[in-house]
Amino acid sequence: IVLLLEAFYGGSHKQLIDLLKENIDGCSVFTLPAKKWHWRARTSALYFSQNVPACPSYRVLFSSSVLNLCELVALRPDLARLKKVLYFHENQLVYPVRKDQDRDFQYGYNQILSCLVSDVVVFNSLFNMDSFLSSISSFIKKIPDHRPSGLDQLIRPKCVVLNYPVQFPDVSREHDKNPELFFSTLLKLKDKHLHFHLSVLGETFTDVPEIFSEARRLLDSHILNWGFQSSKDDYLRVLCEADVVVSTANHEFFGVAMLEAVHCGCFPLCPKALVYPEIFPAEYLYSTPEQLCKRLQGLCRRPDVARRHVVKVDTSSFSWTRLKDRFKTLLADSCP
Repeated sequence: IVLLLEAFYGGSHKQLIDLLKENIDGCSVFTLPAKKWHWRARTSALYFSQNVPACPSYRVLFSSSVLNLCELVALRPDLARLKKVLYFHENQLVYPVRKDQDRDFQYGYNQILSCLVSDVVVFNSLFNMDSFLSSISSFIKKIPDHRPSGLDQLIRPKCVVLNYPVQFPDVSREHDKNPELFFSTLLKLKDKHLHFHLSVLGETFTDVPEIFSEARRLLDSHILNWGFQSSKDDYLRVLCEADVVVSTANHEFFGVAMLEAVHCGCFPLCPKALVYPEIFPAEYLYSTPEQLCKRLQGLCRRPDVARRHVVKVDTSSFSWTRLKDRFKTLLADSCP
């Protein structure tokens, strides 16, 4: 039996667990709802230690890096003997915070400890893996004295990159996505009296940046769709009707939404940073806000350029169909 644990069962975390459950024989799943992320990272190990029953048939344990795996296997020695696979959707060593002093040391430290007790450490992109491993040394220097050393060398041999598997159809609003740059660019287009329509999609969480309400008011005449779509079909319909998809993210470890939009025919514009150069050719990347604005101005004046363009990204490379055999091998009862 493969034991699937997810301390933050929502979004891409939920989609991956559901995919594995549906396609891997003999899975036992335990999850916690996707809210209060910080408390899930702090306390989910204790919860799972009490709520996952002992079972002699367990052979593999798979969890995302939200879970403190080190605590769990210390509390449950019977789970320590399993092949332990840790999947990184994102890493807390470089996850953006408004000020570095706001970064809670414990979350990144927990992820390092989880890696040390894992048998296989899986990252959804090369950027995610490299940024994590290269940051361990400087991160550990935050410890005032008696610092451990060589942790990256212990963890690196366990690491593999296995892209997040996207279920493409047949056809977050957070500060780390940099909505200020996105909306300020659109307001510049409006000031130039350029013609465009706008769809802003995604869930609304408790802490919504103020720029959203202000932008919605100022761009009202341009808005076609705003906010969370009630169904996946509605979400995909909006993507299929769009010509261009824009990312202004300050952080992105993979970028499912951008790939979904490209699959639906959108022309992508992404920062020349983070994971994007790993996935998108140079012609879809911009380096400065000014470059983004200039590219959008051109596409507003010549929308046919986007509509006729065939994007040079093979989205099938990131599909579950293409990646499922690697996941099945990963969850087989043997360490690589």
